[in-house]
Amino acid sequence: MPSSAAPDTDGGAAPPQAGPATHPRVREPFLFVLLVVLSVVGAVIGIDLVAKLGISANTAVVGALIAMLIGRIPLTALRRMRSVHRQNLAQSAISAATFAAANALLTSAAVPFVFGREDLVWPMLAGSFLGLLIDAWVLYKSFGSRLLPAEAAWPPGVAAAETIKAGDKGGKRAAVLAGGTLAGLAGTFCGLPLSAAGVAFLGNIWALLMFGIGLGLREFGPQLFGTDLGGGYVPHGVMIGAGLVALGQAVAVLTRRRGERTGEGDGQSAAAAPSAPPARSGAPAPTVDEAALRRALLRGYALFTAGAVVLALAGGLLGEMSVPALIGWVLFAAFAALVHELIVGLAAMQSGWFPSFAVTLIFLILGLVIGIPSVPLALLVGYVSATGPAFADMGYDLKAGWLLRRDHRPWDPYERAGRREQFRAALIGFAVALAVVAVLWQSYFHQKLIPPVAQVYADTVRHGLGDPGALRTMLLWAVPGALIQLLGGTRRQMGVMLATGLLILTPHACLLVLAALAVRVLYRRLRGDQADAELNLVGAGLIAGSSLGDSAQIIKAE
Repeated sequence: MPSSAAPDTDGGAAPPQAGPATHPRVREPFLFVLLVVLSVVGAVIGIDLVAKLGISANTAVVGALIAMLIGRIPLTALRRMRSVHRQNLAQSAISAATFAAANALLTSAAVPFVFGREDLVWPMLAGSFLGLLIDAWVLYKSFGSRLLPAEAAWPPGVAAAETIKAGDKGGKRAAVLAGGTLAGLAGTFCGLPLSAAGVAFLGNIWALLMFGIGLGLREFGPQLFGTDLGGGYVPHGVMIGAGLVALGQAVAVLTRRRGERTGEGDGQSAAAAPSAPPARSGAPAPTVDEAALRRALLRGYALFTAGAVVLALAGGLLGEMSVPALIGWVLFAAFAALVHELIVGLAAMQSGWFPSFAVTLIFLILGLVIGIPSVPLALLVGYVSATGPAFADMGYDLKAGWLLRRDHRPWDPYERAGRREQFRAALIGFAVALAVVAVLWQSYFHQKLIPPVAQVYADTVRHGLGDPGALRTMLLWAVPGALIQLLGGTRRQMGVMLATGLLILTPHACLLVLAALAVRVLYRRLRGDQADAELNLVGAGLIAGSSLGDSAQIIKAE
């Protein structure tokens, strides 16, 4: 049975490549200007789609395609953009800007606005930007660990890497990818989420099987059982149970002791740094050990706490709460932000879908249960919702970079340099996203163009649960969620993925996921080891086409 690691997308071991001695840097003048321009494009697409249609677009493929086209322009100054690593930096920046502007900044800022406190939009924007930066930093420091391994699926990252490689190498790979892209694009315009089939070709089979079952129970529950399993807080309960077990599994990874303790860096000393990447078969050694992962998460919690303090002071919560209550609010906000990003990251790692809305809503409900006042709760929800999307998105980008760099020799220093430059490219995207949202939020909000999830958050804060049995229902359904998550273990995340499917109502997604999984199993029996490489290209094309179709819907929104 396949492991959680994404199969090798190269279709076999590629020969070592000496390549350039140093990784391209974002401070190169032309590249820096290109990253800024692409980030503006991504941020505008992101906020327009999330405000007008309530959807998010993964623009990484768009950025990669633009960078490839620029590299093909017959000018000497532009030939440097033919480098797959510069294209990787371009897709990292535009993708970061899109998710930051739409899912983190605009959505968070909309919560106090809808709640009737426009005076808190600027403090919320500052707090959510801090949460966004911390979110990305934690992923940067923990990517490649046993908790968030580079070898795991991260399907959109595989799609971005395959797009870049196909454009670079051409031939049969490009033809297969182009065919999948056209199919995904056509599916988007026909209302078919073919990206769901695409991730089923790339992700962990067990995780995606539970995801497909969850999608099916949500879509067909009314016909099969006479009730909507997406309502009544059932999926929230499953997610609470699975999330608690997932948190315990993460703690188990953090407390695991290893015989060798390594240096600061990424958890690996210079003396031990390999010249080649982990083996493509067997159990690869992580590039971030448990000690480094533990440091990253503990520092992340400390930083989230500091960010919550800034938000509390800027939002005037000293006048809303007593000092002990404010301290409790700060600690709870930091805990919620950290747990939110981990659960969202684990789901995104396995399936390419991240249940940010659902997990944020869970903490909102917990806040109502413990009696947090309305204004502090609205700010807490905005702060927590800003974490998670960037965490997942950076995981996709670093996965793409990892696939593009894995054949470079020496590998370790080049991989570390590449991750660092990708993080810097993301910071450029975040800065541009902040500027775009700061300029445009008033225009959007005053036209009543509000992200739908922000409306749900604000309405829930204002009106409460409305159902006195909500807590009982969630606790009851937390039991099967916890058991399934425990059964699947850390790598499969079966409970989290079942809950994610239950929380998503996308017509036909269930059938597409399960059908693609069946094709994948049968095709592997026919083609053996070659099947994974071929299906990876098809899956990457479907995701790329769906992403292009989502981005193109900005025209529909006008």
